Amino acid sequence: MFPGVDGFHWTFAHVIFLAIFFAVGMTIVATTVLAIWRAHRDVKTRRVEQLRWHAEFEDLPPAERTCRHELAGRVEHRTCPHAFACGTCPEYSKYAALPTDAPEYAFGMDYPPNRLYHRGHSWVREDEDGLVTVGLDDLASRLVGKPDAVVLPEKGQWLEANGTGWRLRKNGCEMRVMAPIAGEVVETGSPAEGWYLKLRVPPEMRQWRHLLRGGEVPGWLMRELERLQLQLSPEGSAPSLADGGMLVDGLMDQMPKADWDNVMGGTFLQS
Repeated sequence: MFPGVDGFHWTFAHVIFLAIFFAVGMTIVATTVLAIWRAHRDVKTRRVEQLRWHAEFEDLPPAERTCRHELAGRVEHRTCPHAFACGTCPEYSKYAALPTDAPEYAFGMDYPPNRLYHRGHSWVREDEDGLVTVGLDDLASRLVGKPDAVVLPEKGQWLEANGTGWRLRKNGCEMRVMAPIAGEVVETGSPAEGWYLKLRVPPEMRQWRHLLRGGEVPGWLMRELERLQLQLSPEGSAPSLADGGMLVDGLMDQMPKADWDNVMGGTFLQS
């Protein structure tokens, strides 16, 4: 059936066979090359995201690298030595067994107990359908208000924990929100829907020790509010908080002259 082989003749049937054969062959080769390229790209992307996060973590001020157990009041002082990768911390179980001594309120903001919280101000919720929903927490939402633009990942894209989750733009300020967990993007939302991503996460990757919960959340929020007051003090901190210490909504619009690149860098853990 091939040229040069006994019995081959340049007939219409043989030409059709050769065309189909080579088309199938080229499709297989192209598919294989594309799969290899995508695998190489994904591995490279994950490595780059991991390296960037560890570099950014080392550049964070000590106050931003506080151990979760200090936030919960379990220990008086401890700085995280593991880039918030609590699953790799050999002392995690020892500190986690200590009683929590932290305030139980959330300073007038919405932090439901059925969610887990990333230090970069995103939240995670496991849904009944097995997917995981990710959104922007209330403090960051109140700062940004309504974003001018949102850049979301493509469906099917794999996100690495502490890598880029999505991007926001507001009043000329570019903000990169870190992905709180690793997973495959199944669906994307919007600020109006109250969530940004739905991820498919393999069962073996659902150990999320690095996310804050329970009594750790108020201790963390209290420090974040203190940071905001200090960073916004040149513009006068009084307008930033309402009575009772609650952040007003859309603070970036109400204080346009503030150094929002610096403020949002601290909010989203980027030096």
